[in-house]
Amino acid sequence: MALAAPSPRVEPRVIADVVGQTWLRQLALIGGGAIFVGLSAQIAFYLPWNPAVPVTLQTFAVILTAGALGSMRGAAAMALYALLGSIGLPWFAQGSSGFGGPAFGYIIGFIVAAFVVGRIAERGATRSFLRSAGLMVLGSVIIYAIGATWLKYALGIPWFGADSAWSYGVKDFIIGDLIKLLAAAGLLPLTWKALKKSGLSQ
Repeated sequence: MALAAPSPRVEPRVIADVVGQTWLRQLALIGGGAIFVGLSAQIAFYLPWNPAVPVTLQTFAVILTAGALGSMRGAAAMALYALLGSIGLPWFAQGSSGFGGPAFGYIIGFIVAAFVVGRIAERGATRSFLRSAGLMVLGSVIIYAIGATWLKYALGIPWFGADSAWSYGVKDFIIGDLIKLLAAAGLLPLTWKALKKSGLSQ
């Protein structure tokens, strides 16, 4: 009787592939990603000169989650976060909830950025620091672009100037987000190295 050859192991494309082999685990990863972003949103404060958009850890959580989960799971996690927050779960910034408001465009941006970041991560972009950093920058730019555009039309303000979409929605957050994205870019390759040492990845 011939013995069947063992099936070759499929190399994980993103970190979540290591544990996401069943539907239950897939759902747990999506729910965990949404919860991670919801918790990060509670670390928030407004700058004295910027009452429109709070400073939070959400950008860090979104791009890190997307890089780890991949495109579909990452976007699903952000969509779940947006949906539950829109219908009343108080896990937007500082325990807020509901659809709309000046900063809601950033939440929409989370979904788009998660898909794009996750799709590129599936091609191996999170295995090195430099490629991860570039990916995180791209994700941040997407969030800024959608968030600032929504902010402009929600408040009826110009693109540039003292009281503008640029000053309220982008300029005040660049330095902080740069630090956060560098941290996320460093964590992902370190996780891959740990998986390789444990034999879970090549």
